[in-house]
Amino acid sequence: MLIQVAIFLLETLIQLWILALLLRFFAQAMRAPFRARAGNPLADFIMALTDWVVMPARRVFPSMFGLDTATFVVAWLAAILLSFTVLLLSGRVGLGSPTFWPALMAFGMVEVFRLSLYLFIGLIIIQAVLSWVSPYHPMRSFFDTLTRPVLRPIQKLVPLIGGVDLSPLFALLLLQVLLLAPLPWLSREALGLMSWGAR
Repeated sequence: MLIQVAIFLLETLIQLWILALLLRFFAQAMRAPFRARAGNPLADFIMALTDWVVMPARRVFPSMFGLDTATFVVAWLAAILLSFTVLLLSGRVGLGSPTFWPALMAFGMVEVFRLSLYLFIGLIIIQAVLSWVSPYHPMRSFFDTLTRPVLRPIQKLVPLIGGVDLSPLFALLLLQVLLLAPLPWLSREALGLMSWGAR
């Protein structure tokens, strides 16, 4: 029971921190207005939460293709470390498997992708709510910029109905399908490879 509580707390705290890293990564990648101390309190919070590890990591992982590589790598490594710790606590570590470490790295990448989908689900919901209840909110441009790459292709396919933009609804459905279909299969495959040959 105590182990389950420890795993729950660990997963919750570390996954929230990984979400902060991913928000920082995607904000930079999509050129969202995310400067600290520039009227964006969310940026100030995320920077304070992640600067301590991202700034040193940038000396090792320089930006590539205009992307904040260091932030993404830190998020990936955090997901790997979290997965390893959870497996260790639950007694499911198969270190005898020759595929354990590559599978653990693949599992960490799947987790990063899964958390990214949850992040965009949250961003789309916030963007949709702001567009309805507070269209002139100073943070709206930030959420609009982040969600535009997901919503714009859908907006080209789904016309306005009665002046209402239904693209957020379709985007949420699509993201939920991705969470329900390919990701669990990929996770199971990675977990299977971690224990393969360990007997």
